[in-house]
Amino acid sequence: MLEMRPNCESCHCELPVDSTEARICSFECTFCESCASNWLNGQCPNCGGELLPRPRRPLEKLPKLSAPDESVAAPIANGATDSGS
Repeated sequence: MLEMRPNCESCHCELPVDSTEARICSFECTFCESCASNWLNGQCPNCGGELLPRPRRPLEKLPKLSAPDESVAAPIANGATDSGS
């Protein structure tokens, strides 16, 4: 089943399961549309794969199939992620 990560791995903005702004690669790395287009040129910085719109999960399925709560951050060479300093 597709993992619905709750945030952009670059700018950390929230990406709810019904968001039209989420972009993913085939490994489910998740970015917002703005980061995917403006910083990453449609290419995943982790695997080099193509970033495409993430399918939306129907809201009526959420009680049974909840999305993960933990945020994910990817180290991106352009410095778009928080380095923790």
